[in-house]
Amino acid sequence: MRTYKAIDAHIHVDSYGEADRQAMLQQAFASGIQAVIAVSMHLESSKVNEQLARQFPGRVHPAYGFHPEQPILPIEEREELFAWIRAKHAEGEAFAIGEVGLPYYSRSAAVEEGLPFNEEPYLDLLDRFALLASELNRPIVLHAVHEDGAKACDIMERHQVKKVHFHWFKGDEATVERMIRLGYMISVTPDVAYENEIRSLVERYPLEQLMAETDGPWPFEGPYEGKMTVPEMVHDVAAHIAAIKQLPEKEVREQLLRNTREFYAL
Repeated sequence: MRTYKAIDAHIHVDSYGEADRQAMLQQAFASGIQAVIAVSMHLESSKVNEQLARQFPGRVHPAYGFHPEQPILPIEEREELFAWIRAKHAEGEAFAIGEVGLPYYSRSAAVEEGLPFNEEPYLDLLDRFALLASELNRPIVLHAVHEDGAKACDIMERHQVKKVHFHWFKGDEATVERMIRLGYMISVTPDVAYENEIRSLVERYPLEQLMAETDGPWPFEGPYEGKMTVPEMVHDVAAHIAAIKQLPEKEVREQLLRNTREFYAL
């Protein structure tokens, strides 16, 4: 059986059980996965990903940050996280900033329940992460969907962040066109197999600005129902992208791999 080369552009490796993650990574690397971009939830998560990067040099590429779909960081913890990231930069470590962004799902849930939700601290935090990414010249990985996409674009433009990656993006046409024009990357998950919204986005977005991801351990439906999400699923993502764009599969796989390598300097 032919082994394809690919990179999982967005996965929460540290969210898997320790025994599972070791076996999963070893199997993935044996199955053609060249590397994984290991995004973080918070400081503790970042530290786990740093250790995994040391264990799998050149294969686990970490991204350090604070996921927005959780209570906002207290000031002391925020300062600790930023100081830690700066220390990693000073040490010359290879990493990205992420996963960071805006709390669309938390905010929407609060609104549905008639509860107050203050978005300002999250906007301020994303602004600071964007400034850090610009200052350190690091790629930034964003969780910003629907109307939050335009807000995130405003912040990225304000700080002139050079490398911007929207993972699992969903949004309106105007924001999509803006992201394309600005040269921002998006990554596509296995739900491209069954979600029309994602399939339409793939059809419109330039191949040169696409990557493939799993967002594991997030579970998927359709042909992946009941299956553990693993990096090898990006092989399927590439095949679906090729079919949607009506392009040779080999060409698409090579371009996705090249896009991710260049974006993350792998």
